[in-house]
Amino acid sequence: MSFTTDESRWSDVWLAAAARGTTICGDFLAATALALALQGAGAGGLAVSGLLLAATLPLVVLAPLAGRLADRTDSRTLLVTIGFGQAAICALLAVVEHPVLVVGLVALLACGLAVTQPCLAALLPAMVRPADLPRASAISQTAVSLGALGGPVLAGLLVGQFGTRVPLLLDAATYLALVVAGLLLRTRRGGRSRAAVSSEAAASPATAVSGPAVSGGVATPGGTEIGWRLRRDPLMLVMVVSTAVVIAAIGGINVIEVFFIRETLEGSATTYGLVSAAWMAGMLPGTWLAVRLARRLDDDGALVRGVLATLAVCSLMVLLASMVPAAGVLVPLWLVGGAANGGENVFANLLTARRVPEAMRARAYASYGAAVQGGSMAGFLIGGALLAVVPPRPLIAGVGVVGLLVVLVFVPFVTGAARRSSSAGLATPGRPAEPEPAAGDTVGPWLSASHARGSGTSSS
Repeated sequence: MSFTTDESRWSDVWLAAAARGTTICGDFLAATALALALQGAGAGGLAVSGLLLAATLPLVVLAPLAGRLADRTDSRTLLVTIGFGQAAICALLAVVEHPVLVVGLVALLACGLAVTQPCLAALLPAMVRPADLPRASAISQTAVSLGALGGPVLAGLLVGQFGTRVPLLLDAATYLALVVAGLLLRTRRGGRSRAAVSSEAAASPATAVSGPAVSGGVATPGGTEIGWRLRRDPLMLVMVVSTAVVIAAIGGINVIEVFFIRETLEGSATTYGLVSAAWMAGMLPGTWLAVRLARRLDDDGALVRGVLATLAVCSLMVLLASMVPAAGVLVPLWLVGGAANGGENVFANLLTARRVPEAMRARAYASYGAAVQGGSMAGFLIGGALLAVVPPRPLIAGVGVVGLLVVLVFVPFVTGAARRSSSAGLATPGRPAEPEPAAGDTVGPWLSASHARGSGTSSS
């Protein structure tokens, strides 16, 4: 495993988690406010789909470029510069009213997220020792869950009292947390920080003999450039593809939910915010339970099976949601679904950190996130289009059933991938897959081949 610290820097872990949780709170605050504003203005499912697509498409399209940028540019420079830019964009969102301008600004905001998300994700394994990564991942995911938990609740309360302007201004303020984190974090990667590590290694006699030389690709003994390819790692490949396809199947719930709660179940804006927050509340215990389990899972194949099992639980909760008589009954279902979602995040992030070399980790996170967001986009489009002709309740039942069927289809693929990875020597406990020599950057072009709400590397 390509971790870069001898002692875990817990102060950096908590600082990065606080910054990420704060910005996630602002993201969910703004997203919920805008969705409620569209629904209240009489917009249909396609309008909500359009908004969600504007927040998602840049994460997919820019993934290869954003990942390389996060690997090659000093993380401090990225976080400070993009944090200021995103705060300015959110401030503009609070004053513009034309739908085209709103969608354009949301898309521009997502361009920044396409870079900062893999940047922060790749920083986390560099902050801690390998044995501490599950706990660090849980701390980060807990901050995300708390932020996502508070965002919809605040939106439900503030939109009813002040409209959309106040929530959007608060979102602008939350992005300054990225600036603070960028300035205060001791852990840095990319750009000059990587060059400094190489210089220190060359200056140390002990390290000069056995330490890795850093090139434009992956750090390797003797300075040989190595590329990591997703298609050569069967476990990562099947995890990414299965997750993306399941999310494509059930991702429409993000579009359908606001109409189901507000119109079919006749819930208030506050009720909608509270129900949305229940999913995030469930992620908190789910994350920490998964950490305890992950510590016992030395086999990477077991992590992939954990991802598939948690996706099945998410799909089942969506199916059961179609049977509820009142909005309040969704709360316990969303708590269970959120717990599964939190577990899935821990398993997926740990698998990526184990199997991807450090120098390409941001690209791997960006590409994985882009593939998952691609599945989300498909779900948004399908849900928005079907909502025009199918009532919300049977539509939710349908996407839940499809999600479960997709999980069942992928079970034999996961089993086969684990067997092939083990026989090829790619599943060594706690170690990344051995990459093969390659020239240049190799992570990203497989997007044509990669979550329920709040999943994975996404903050949307």
